[in-house]
Amino acid sequence: MPGIHITDIEAAINYWRERSPSPDGVTLAPELRALAEVYALLVFYHEEEADEASFPPKAMAAWLTWYETTADTPCIAICSTSQGDEMCKGCGRTFDEVQHWPSMSPGGKRDTWRRITLEGSSWRFGRYADRALEKKAADKAAAQAADTAADLGR
Repeated sequence: MPGIHITDIEAAINYWRERSPSPDGVTLAPELRALAEVYALLVFYHEEEADEASFPPKAMAAWLTWYETTADTPCIAICSTSQGDEMCKGCGRTFDEVQHWPSMSPGGKRDTWRRITLEGSSWRFGRYADRALEKKAADKAAAQAADTAADLGR
């Protein structure tokens, strides 16, 4: 059974801290309290993951609310598994992960996201990420050039 990694619990805690800040600096919102209890047990027992199946219901509801704000799939629409690769060069998922993605649990999907992010070898994290950054830099330079031209025209 997939586990929910401590870093995802931290992200959910931070999501809820921003969404429901403490009114007095001490009191926690119910969602934060539920997630904090799981987090504290992981830290106490030196664990990195909480079992998805035994996650307390209130903590699971809070975690799922955060989970819904994350990207569902790492797909970048360049799937090399359709060409026979066992591992997709585009997103980094295995053939089985690509095929079973719609039926995977949220914890299973986050496990996959964590693995491909740590590996960082797919095009999602290299070639196409670099292109997106290049385009963003080019767009910014073009906007600055337009501003400069407008200033000179005054």
